[in-house]
Amino acid sequence: MIVYLHGFRSSPQSFKARLLAARLTELGRTGEWLCPTLPVSPAEAIAQIEREIAESVKPGERITLIGSSLGGYFATYLAEKHGWRAALLNPAIVPQRDLSKYLGEQPLWHGGGSIVVEPRHLDELRALAKPQISEPQRYYLMAATGDEVLDYREMLAHYPGVATHLIEGSDHGISEFADYVDEVIRFCDAPQ
Repeated sequence: MIVYLHGFRSSPQSFKARLLAARLTELGRTGEWLCPTLPVSPAEAIAQIEREIAESVKPGERITLIGSSLGGYFATYLAEKHGWRAALLNPAIVPQRDLSKYLGEQPLWHGGGSIVVEPRHLDELRALAKPQISEPQRYYLMAATGDEVLDYREMLAHYPGVATHLIEGSDHGISEFADYVDEVIRFCDAPQ
């Protein structure tokens, strides 16, 4: 099972999620794909992800998370808690700091609507922090030096020893992600 966790204010309609879903469909693997719409509350998001995985996974099926931005932070927490593998795409490292300037109502990127970010959400993020990872071989990091939202150097420092694809330039959304879809899927399929 490949589980995609989108970023802050994003959705399953994000560019990267749609590219991955389309590629898995081309490969005849739609039954292996899960991409939930995550609520604004980090605690609720984690509970929902765990519930949807429990309802969807077949006995003995391996789970690999793909987390983008804030979804990468969630993926790290879940990978450490459950021993799952995780591919991280420009992951957030200290989201409680980065999102503190987004308190209040925030527009969603896809489909209209908005969310309300409350101080308790920052506390929930703090509670999910994993100061270090336990098994680097379970992770894959894709970080862009041109990320205008998050600092790729924090990503590299937080994931030492991890298989890493450092993209020179690019941006937070990894605009050329179509070039990397198969690379990410290869990590998901690699023997553990």
